[in-house]
Amino acid sequence: MAGNDRTLPPEALDEWAKAASERLGLDPDQVPVSLILDLARDVAHGVARPAAPLTAFLAGLAAGRAGGSPQDIERAVAEVVALARSWGGEP
Repeated sequence: MAGNDRTLPPEALDEWAKAASERLGLDPDQVPVSLILDLARDVAHGVARPAAPLTAFLAGLAAGRAGGSPQDIERAVAEVVALARSWGGEP
């Protein structure tokens, strides 16, 4: 795969997520890729595109500080998704 190709097929994204997780000492099976992609989409659409990676980092940091369980991740993501959905005045 070309290094400058910005569109990844799902299997390449899974390969990247696995490699990055392992590099960071994380269990790739514990990384909720779909949840994080949904978070990024909601923030990019509800706030601004540059807010998506920042928010993903913040949610991960909050989840890690809370203990890092799947429930901690889901809770942190739910909080920022709710904020993003209400950011532009939407209920």
